[in-house]
Amino acid sequence: MFEVAELQRTISGDNYQKEVAVLRAELLQVQDELRDAAFSVIILFHGVDGAGKSETVNLLNAWLDPRGIVTRAFGDPSDEERERPEFWRFWRELPPKGRIALFLRSWYSRPILDRVYGITKLATFEQRLDQIAAFEQMLIEDGTLIIKFWMHLGKKDQKARIKSLEKDPRTRWRITHKDKKHVGLYGRFIEASEHALRKTTSPAGPWNIIDGYDQNYREVTIGRMVHDAIRQHLEQFKTEKHETPAIPAPGITDLLPNPRTVLSQLDTTLAVDKGEYSIRLEELQGRLNVLFRRAQQRNYSLVVVFEGWDAAGKGGAIRRVTAALDARDYQVIPIAAPSDEERAHHYLWRFWRHLPRTGRVTIFDRSWYGRVLVERVEGFTRTTDWMRAYSEITDFEEQLHERAILVIKFWLHISPEEQLRRFNKRQATPYKHYKITPEDWRNRDKWALYDLAVNDMVERTSTHFSPWTLVEANDKRHARTKVLQTLCDRLEIALNT
Repeated sequence: MFEVAELQRTISGDNYQKEVAVLRAELLQVQDELRDAAFSVIILFHGVDGAGKSETVNLLNAWLDPRGIVTRAFGDPSDEERERPEFWRFWRELPPKGRIALFLRSWYSRPILDRVYGITKLATFEQRLDQIAAFEQMLIEDGTLIIKFWMHLGKKDQKARIKSLEKDPRTRWRITHKDKKHVGLYGRFIEASEHALRKTTSPAGPWNIIDGYDQNYREVTIGRMVHDAIRQHLEQFKTEKHETPAIPAPGITDLLPNPRTVLSQLDTTLAVDKGEYSIRLEELQGRLNVLFRRAQQRNYSLVVVFEGWDAAGKGGAIRRVTAALDARDYQVIPIAAPSDEERAHHYLWRFWRHLPRTGRVTIFDRSWYGRVLVERVEGFTRTTDWMRAYSEITDFEEQLHERAILVIKFWLHISPEEQLRRFNKRQATPYKHYKITPEDWRNRDKWALYDLAVNDMVERTSTHFSPWTLVEANDKRHARTKVLQTLCDRLEIALNT
C-alpha cells in the first residue's frame, strides 16, 4: 500500500513557485465560496513521524484566510476528556457549515498506537475502526467533506529526517523521546496503519497517501487535492437534487382507521392518592439519593431523557428527580428549536456538548429524539435524514453505555382530553401563560401523526442498554412516582451487574 509513497517524488524550486502562485489564489477563491455552502470540511493529517504533518498544517493556515479555519492538534486526552466517551472531544471541535477544520492527529491516533504498543488485540482494534468508519459515514451523510491525508516516508528516509531535524538547533525541540521510539517500531506502525487505512477508506472518504520525501512536492500535492476536493463538493451541492421533505407512511399501522400503537395500549386511568403519594415520594427520593451516591463511587454517570406530549408533566417530574440530588451533581438542559450555531452543525452536536463528567447527571428536557418526532412530523428534515437518525441515535446511546453512562428515557403520555384540560388551565392561570403557545394548540391537530412517530421511535430505539419507559401521566402523582421508581430500579440493576 505505501510503496507508491516511497518513490521520492520531487518538484523543482522554479516549478514550485509557479504552481503556488496559482494554487494559493484558487484555494482562497474556493474557500470564499465555501462560506455560504451547506457543508463543512474536515482535513485529517496522519502518517509517520517526520513526514511533514505539522509543517503542512502551518502552511495551509498561511495560505488560507484564518477567519474560516479552525486548527486542532489532539494529544493525549485530558482528565475531563477521559471522563467522557472517546469521541466527545472530537464532536466538540467539529466545524460549522462553511468552515474548514485542520485536525493534526484525530480519532485514528489512539487506536493505531494502542495496537502498535500491544495494548489492544486485533479484534478490539477492528471494533474501534468500525466505530470510526460509522462516525465518518454519519458526518458524510450529513454533507461533511472529509479529506484524509496519510503522509509517508520509507524507513531509511524517516531515520534520515529525524536525524536532520535533531541536528538543526532550530528544529531540535520537535524531536521527542516518543519520536525516536517510534522509529524502532516502524514495522509494527506500518502494519497497524495499513490495516487502519484499508478498513476505513471509502468512496466518499478515501485516504490520500502522500510521499513526504520532498517538501515542495508534498505542499503542492496536498494544496491541489484540497482545492479539487472542495471544488468538486461545491459543484455536487449545486447540482444535487435534494429530496423534498415528506411524511411517508411508517408502516401498516398508518393504513388502519384506528391503529394500535404502544401509546394506545397504556392505561391512563392509573392514579396514586395524595396520602400514598406523600409517603412514596419521600421514600423514593431518599432511595434515589443513596443509590446515586453509590453509583458515583462506582464511576457511573447518568443521562436522563424526558420526552412526551405538551403539558404531559415533564417539568414537574424533573423537579421531583432533582430534589433528590445534590445541586452540584446535575444539570438540566431544556431543548428548544436549534440556534443558528446549532443548525450549522450535525443535529447531535449540541447534545454531545452537554454529556456529564464521571459521577454527574445530565437531564434533557426534550432531546435528540426531536429528529424523529417534530422534525419528521413537521417536515423540517428530509425523509432519508430522519430515517437514518434511528441508527445514529442508537449508536450514540451505545457509546454512552460503553462509557458507564446510564441512559434512562421516559415518554410521558396523557390523553388528548387531559391535554386540553391542562391547556385551558394554563391559559386561565397568569403565571402559567408562558407554558402555552400557539404552536402547542397547532400540534394537537397532528396528534395521530405524532402517535405513529412515537410508536416507530420506541420500536427502533428501545434497546437492552437503553430501553424506553412509557409513563401513564394523566395522574401527575402516578407519573412522578413511576419515574422515580424506574430510576431507582435501573441504578440498582447497574450496581448489581
